[in-house]
Amino acid sequence: MKNRFIRVAFSILLSGGALCLMPTAVHAQTTTSHSPYSQFGLGQMREDLTPQQRSMGGIAAGLRYLGGMPTLNVSNPASYSAMNRTIFDGSMYGNFTQLSKGSGSDNTGDFAFGHITFGIPLKKAGGLSFGLLPFSDVGYNAYEDQNLGDLRYRKSIAGEGGLNKAYVGYGVNLPIKGLSIGANAGYLFGNLTDKATVEFPNNAEIYNTIQTNNRYVRGIMLDYGMQYFRSLGNRMSMTIGYSGTLNNQVRNETTSMGTITAGGGSALDAIALDTIISPVSFGQRINLPLKHNIGITVSKGYNWTVGADFKYADWSNTRQPAGQAPLGKNIGVALGGQFKPDPTSPKYLNIVDYRLGFRYNQTEITLNNRRINDMAVSAGFGIPLAQKSFGRTFSMLNITGEFGQRGTLQNNLVRERYINIHLGFTINDTWFIRGSID
Repeated sequence: MKNRFIRVAFSILLSGGALCLMPTAVHAQTTTSHSPYSQFGLGQMREDLTPQQRSMGGIAAGLRYLGGMPTLNVSNPASYSAMNRTIFDGSMYGNFTQLSKGSGSDNTGDFAFGHITFGIPLKKAGGLSFGLLPFSDVGYNAYEDQNLGDLRYRKSIAGEGGLNKAYVGYGVNLPIKGLSIGANAGYLFGNLTDKATVEFPNNAEIYNTIQTNNRYVRGIMLDYGMQYFRSLGNRMSMTIGYSGTLNNQVRNETTSMGTITAGGGSALDAIALDTIISPVSFGQRINLPLKHNIGITVSKGYNWTVGADFKYADWSNTRQPAGQAPLGKNIGVALGGQFKPDPTSPKYLNIVDYRLGFRYNQTEITLNNRRINDMAVSAGFGIPLAQKSFGRTFSMLNITGEFGQRGTLQNNLVRERYINIHLGFTINDTWFIRGSID
């Protein structure tokens, strides 16, 4: 009898697709993402952005100077050629999310590592940068209760993990005045875990079943950029930029295993009793999305910067797990800027950088015949700290808040309303200078 119920439970397990298509209760777990949409592709993408850029909507392709000084912009490595000081930039990231579906909702939150990057000027030879950034996060947990005749069972999916990118990049000015190019070589690595379970919480005589897929992602990725900078007079300047990626492929090693646990409780909390599918490992190549970003910024010295970006990414060639709909194209825009009231004022609030931005994305995910959209407004501050070494060292504390929504309550989907908090620290320092007194 138990063998028959194991077969029934396992057939239920294999028959399911994404639970966000169904009338499902949503719950979050401990991870840096709390989005049911992170189960698609490689998870929720984090992008190569600093808190300064996120507070301005995520403008990147045309960003070369910020507040009158070169900025470390990993999104477009052509910007490295403008650096005249060694730059350190690091951050932490916090997330607070409300997940809603139908009349139900749940609140989640978490904090995690943001990024750590370095930029080193090489004078006429350009600029070098290296660091570690998050690439994507997976974090979802959803279930639904169903009946099979008189038998009641619970079907659930859960996932967690993330991918990181270690990179080194170089940018240089070309002989054509104002034109620069650059490239990043990155190593992508991380683990993603997906679990699907069928539980019988009201019947201890029936075994629960669990299918676990562990994905180990590794590989080299390349991206590149170009910028054209021009002075407009009266301390005004303009930068037009483009950045993109090659047709990068990475290695995905998947280990799949099916187990059973005792019924009458949670399958994930119980000790495995037996294996119904022996661990099976297989490898495949995954196509990362082909990306194109175009942007422009206009600045006036230390006073202000405004910019806009158009972003495009094609996920249609990225493999999806069995049972999930194919991905499409991600199309987005970003608008933002920064303003400093009076750089020469003795009043502290007048030398703070005030930032504001907006972004809108039609994501690569389509569910229930509806495109999943993501939009957010952002705001932030650049708080200058005391200068050191006779003005050779400039430090700044960067605080950013993003207030956004992903998905919708229509078409039986999940709506996310989130607040992302980014806390960053930037040091601009002049290294390798011989002291005047030995």
